[in-house]
Amino acid sequence: MGFAFTEENLEELEALAKRYPSKEALMLPALWKVMEQDGYVSMDAIDVVADYLGVPPMKVYGVVTFYTMFHLEPVGTYHIQLCRTLSCSLCGKGEILQYLRNKLGIDVGETTPDGKFTLSQVECLGSCGTAPVMQINDTLYENLTPEKVDEILEGLK
Repeated sequence: MGFAFTEENLEELEALAKRYPSKEALMLPALWKVMEQDGYVSMDAIDVVADYLGVPPMKVYGVVTFYTMFHLEPVGTYHIQLCRTLSCSLCGKGEILQYLRNKLGIDVGETTPDGKFTLSQVECLGSCGTAPVMQINDTLYENLTPEKVDEILEGLK
C-alpha cells in the first residue's frame, strides 16, 4: 500500500509553504507530517515527499537517515532512546542499558512483541550535566537509576 498525505496534512503544508523561501525548504515539516501520520517514513513516503518538494528521492532519504527523530521502520508506542555519549557512559549508561534490556526482554534496535517499547541508543540528548539520560517519545528523563527507570516505565502504562 502506498503513502499519500491526508487532505488535512496537505493543506497544512501548503499553508506553511507561504512562510518558506522555496518548496524544498519544507523538507523537515513534510517529514514531520509523515511521522505524525504514519509513525515512520516508508520508502513510498520518501517518494511522495520528494515529488511534492521537487527533489530527488535520495535527497529526502539522506535527510531521513541523518536525523534520529525520523524512522524508516515502525517503532513501539514508547520509543526509548538512551544517550550513548561520553558523559552518559561515565555516569552509568551501561548499567541502565543492561537494566532496560533485561526488563523489556529486547536488545537495542528491537521492539517488544506487544509493540509497546522500542529500545535505541542515540547520540547526545543535550543533558550531559544530568547524565545518564533517556528520551521516551518527546519527554526527556534525567539522572537515571534502575529504580527511576522502573518508576518511569510504570507511569507509562
